Amino acid sequence: MKEQRRGIILDKATELFARKDYYEVMMDDVAHLSKVAKGTLYNYFESKEELYNQIILNNLNNLLDSLKSSLQNELSIIESLYAYVSGVYQFLFSHKNFFRIYQKFIWKEDEEINPAIKLKSEELSSLLSDIIYKGKRENLLRDVDEDFAVRLIIGNIFSCVKRSIDNNFSEEQLNIEKENLFDFIIHSVYAGFDNSMIRPLKNKTIVLTRTVEQSAESAAAFTELGARVIIFPTLEIVPPANWKSFDEIVLDKNKIDFIIFTSAHTVTMFVQRLKELKKDFDFSQTKVVAIGSKTYQICSQNNISVNIVPEKFSGEGVVAALSKFNLKNKIVFIPRSAIGRAELPKGLEELGAIIKTVPVYNVSLPRKSVIEESLKQLKESKPDVYVFTSPSTFENFLTIMKIDNPANYFKGVDVAAIGPTTKSAIETRKVKVSIMPSEYTIKGLANKMIDYYRSKEK
Repeated sequence: MKEQRRGIILDKATELFARKDYYEVMMDDVAHLSKVAKGTLYNYFESKEELYNQIILNNLNNLLDSLKSSLQNELSIIESLYAYVSGVYQFLFSHKNFFRIYQKFIWKEDEEINPAIKLKSEELSSLLSDIIYKGKRENLLRDVDEDFAVRLIIGNIFSCVKRSIDNNFSEEQLNIEKENLFDFIIHSVYAGFDNSMIRPLKNKTIVLTRTVEQSAESAAAFTELGARVIIFPTLEIVPPANWKSFDEIVLDKNKIDFIIFTSAHTVTMFVQRLKELKKDFDFSQTKVVAIGSKTYQICSQNNISVNIVPEKFSGEGVVAALSKFNLKNKIVFIPRSAIGRAELPKGLEELGAIIKTVPVYNVSLPRKSVIEESLKQLKESKPDVYVFTSPSTFENFLTIMKIDNPANYFKGVDVAAIGPTTKSAIETRKVKVSIMPSEYTIKGLANKMIDYYRSKEK
């Protein structure tokens, strides 16, 4: 209760300091707006100065945490610079009242600034300075004075945030502004600038159809390359109709020789169900197969040791990988989607395996509230390419959009499929697939898309 009230006071005070100059804000006003007695207010903050400084410190800490989280990944210099610029821009726009306060605050003389805030502001600049320093060492960025470059970049971010707030930009306008901002900055600091190399998908609008859970993460692979992405979830992951078959297998004491995780979802649902059963699965005598790098990653996060990652991320790839083992009478457990294809179990049965396959999740059409904004964006845009990551994403898109003639709907635009199974399903509906990677991942698809559009420009 105390922390909740403290949060309310900070929120209301932020509104006041954003609207008025510091000297105009009275603690009486803060107490009134927060609906607390003035005496109670002083139990939380000893003075107006402490309250004001705490607002700035809290927001700077949140901004720094967000940036550090983005920058801790293994990013290139250009990706790091983009993560910094877009991260600061997005945060400040999303925290408009803080931005208005901080904008006035930064013009204070050094001696007037609270030491803790000064330290955090310097840390914000240092993150950017480090990127510029490394970029210069790698001869990617111009040999500019780092302090000058930091001031130039942060100044431009602030200017764009102010413009975006003053004009009440929509999400689409924000994305355009952010891309234009980064283009301007990269032109300023990049050595030997070639826009097509750094932002090869600039001016491309991509409609990305995945599950609700996967969309945002997948979109980053394309936005980092300059594309504008319309996230259009066409699937929601839901539990299976019942867990009876799954429970019988995992509670059975008979040895399972191989377990095949066909997707990240299967791992997540597998682990979740075991927690519900309050049971640990003994992997010590079981070889674990993970299809795809993302599936491998989710296994690792859940402390599941993976023995085999097939070279090809497909059912055929799994069969090829396991054909090296003697599968005769070996029990192979495949937790999977309720609409999983038959090729994998059939291929393993032909190798002599005893297959136990059960659904651990199902897919459904997303709720209307989930796709409302996506429908609006799609209606207002002219997409260059539609990305489909499974047969279900394609079929559900047709259902959601009420498309009776797919060939006609996709005429004049490019269609990308993540792999041969999806490609086959799309082409069955007389729709041409222009882009399909040899590596069946989002990253592979993004790289293939770059190659495709570059070849068209020649």
